[in-house]
Amino acid sequence: MPYIAKVAVNDATIHFDKLYSYLVPAALQDKVWPGSMVLVPFGRGSKPRMGVALQCGEEDIPAQKLKTLLDAAPEEARLTPDLMALVRFLRDRTFCTWFEAVKAIIPYGAQYQPAVVEGRAVVQGRLTRPMERVYTHVAPPPASPKPGPKQRQAMELLAAAPRTQAELEQCGIARPTLDALVKKGCLAVSERYKSIDLFSAIPFDPQPLELSPEQQQAYDRLAPDLADDKPHAALLHGVTGSGKTAVFLKLIEQTLTLGRKALVLVPEISLTPQMIRRLKAMFGSRLAVQHSALNNTERLLQWRMIQTGQADIVVGTRSAVFAPLQNIGLIILDEEQEHTYQSESAPRYAAHDVAKKRAAAEGALLVLASATPRVETYFAATQGRMQLVSLTERYGGRPLPTVDFIDMREELSAGNPREISFRLAKELQANIERSEQSILLLNRRGYRTVAVCTDCGQVLKCPNCSVPMVYHKPQQALLCHYCGHRVAPVPQKCPACSGKLLYSGFGTQRVEEELAELLPGGRILRMDQDSTGQKNAHERMLAQFANHDFDILLGTQMVAKGLDFERVTLVGVLGIDSMLFGQGFRAYENVFSLVTQVIGRGGRADLPGRALIQTVVPGHPVLGLAAKQDYLAFYKEEIAFRRYSLYPPYCALCVAGFTGAQDADTLRAAIRFSTVLGELAASQPQLPLRLLGPAPMNITMLNGKYRYKLTIKCRNDAAFRTLLRQTLEQYRKENLSAKAAVVLDFNSDGDM
Repeated sequence: MPYIAKVAVNDATIHFDKLYSYLVPAALQDKVWPGSMVLVPFGRGSKPRMGVALQCGEEDIPAQKLKTLLDAAPEEARLTPDLMALVRFLRDRTFCTWFEAVKAIIPYGAQYQPAVVEGRAVVQGRLTRPMERVYTHVAPPPASPKPGPKQRQAMELLAAAPRTQAELEQCGIARPTLDALVKKGCLAVSERYKSIDLFSAIPFDPQPLELSPEQQQAYDRLAPDLADDKPHAALLHGVTGSGKTAVFLKLIEQTLTLGRKALVLVPEISLTPQMIRRLKAMFGSRLAVQHSALNNTERLLQWRMIQTGQADIVVGTRSAVFAPLQNIGLIILDEEQEHTYQSESAPRYAAHDVAKKRAAAEGALLVLASATPRVETYFAATQGRMQLVSLTERYGGRPLPTVDFIDMREELSAGNPREISFRLAKELQANIERSEQSILLLNRRGYRTVAVCTDCGQVLKCPNCSVPMVYHKPQQALLCHYCGHRVAPVPQKCPACSGKLLYSGFGTQRVEEELAELLPGGRILRMDQDSTGQKNAHERMLAQFANHDFDILLGTQMVAKGLDFERVTLVGVLGIDSMLFGQGFRAYENVFSLVTQVIGRGGRADLPGRALIQTVVPGHPVLGLAAKQDYLAFYKEEIAFRRYSLYPPYCALCVAGFTGAQDADTLRAAIRFSTVLGELAASQPQLPLRLLGPAPMNITMLNGKYRYKLTIKCRNDAAFRTLLRQTLEQYRKENLSAKAAVVLDFNSDGDM
């Protein structure tokens, strides 16, 4: 019988994403296994396309009816069984295609692409992995001719251990000298894949961990779950500054002692430098990193380091949850409440779900940590589905920052047109004079956020998206923060009636300018998406602030969490009202979390901290609870709302998003999807289901496409997912996918 590979191909849509059978030629039969990356002829033109073999074996199928597989990637590119399990998990839970799941798991540099070599279609790595020469001492030099001084130096250096050519050249020994010794039989030379120590500047300086009694108690409750090789989950809930990181380090230390490995996730690239520094100093060089700020070569080298077992600890952002780490004993999600743990493109996964899957498969301890955990996470802990461990005091008994509210309505009445209140400006100046530092949070970048015509009232919007254009002063242009559309020079007249445009609103660029005017001697560092575009910008900026090169750190939410600076005593919160009255059932949770987290950046050492919150609603209960850092009171209010309104955790929420070129066609497709889903659900009355919509999304047009959503309150189980697949199949049969593409998201707060 012929040897058959069942292959999922790249660039499939969800509607024709299935397994295609290919004949494996004899020359490739020892190279093609489940998980192999393969090249296959696909479609009417049999154009070469990458795929992944999901099943392999002999089948009773006539060979002449099958196309023949063209090539296979090297064995090192094969997906291991645990990564294959994650591919299946992602496709089942997120409704992505097979290959979208594969590309989420394998970094770009480790992926393969079709190529033609000598007229034959073959697979080719997207990156050529760099090699390096390694010299090894094998024999003493001959008595004659007598070796020269450089040759003797090389022999002395290599007598201790092999060294690379680059290391020897740094010692002043050139390659011709080394190759001459190779010819004499004194040295052997070999080639190996080049490795890069991204953290060589961080010294290995392990210090004994001194835990407070409360930290020790938390560790003592968690540590036993590392030792029994069974899956466990815990929520480490600690107030800001309580020292959760010290508990992490102690757990990692115990994990390594038990001969197992640790995976640490952080929500923002800006948080990785501090975590890396702590981990490298304590545990040394067997540390690997995975995040998007690495270039493709660096990320590939780090991935290979993990794949070959050279890393004991992996730290990174959301995508690091797919690191090919074996024998995992501990997985940590720090700041677990952050929305950045949810992917907003296919596959639309939550790192929490993947981490739970991996912990269950590996028999590992999963620790979710936060001062403001997600309501769903805290609910699960109170229901006994995970252990709840609390840290109620700041490390060293330090008090929480004092918090005052500034009513911006009174500022306006007093004749202050600025975004910085009189009180905040005075406090910032006082901090500068005392050589103390301040952090200001404004979760809105740009200079002016909206342009309105003073005659007809029209708002200047992006032509591709239904959102206002934002004025960016350094670029002297209007930018769309969604599609990147740019308008320059900045218009002064309304395109509809030629009336005068009034630019209003404020972003980080405008506030930076105000601060420079108010505090002439102040050193201001702005940290937002516009200023951190260069490589290693986050690390460089945070290091500068830590060195006290700046007095004020002004930024978006990337400055609000996880950062620890001893001299920060003042925190200011600006522009929070737009979030407070935002859409989505998580609006209050997001505000409470962000305000609580940023307040907690102050007073983390010997100097006491204080916070000022600028708002037009100083009496708002959510802001009051955040100021008191009273998570339990907030949770009681929020969980009651969730239960009454039927939102997670009392149901799952699936948002079906529809995008199309024509408004009416897109709406009709959404309505038909809703009708089909309702009809199929009617035959299964045991399935709990509520349909809301279809309705326009908050941003009704994006990149020139119209957008509608159908909100489904459901129970996310196998039966419901089967119902969705049946609905998608009917949607495809009626050719509605040609009118509007559909995506499904189980991690949305109500919009996409």
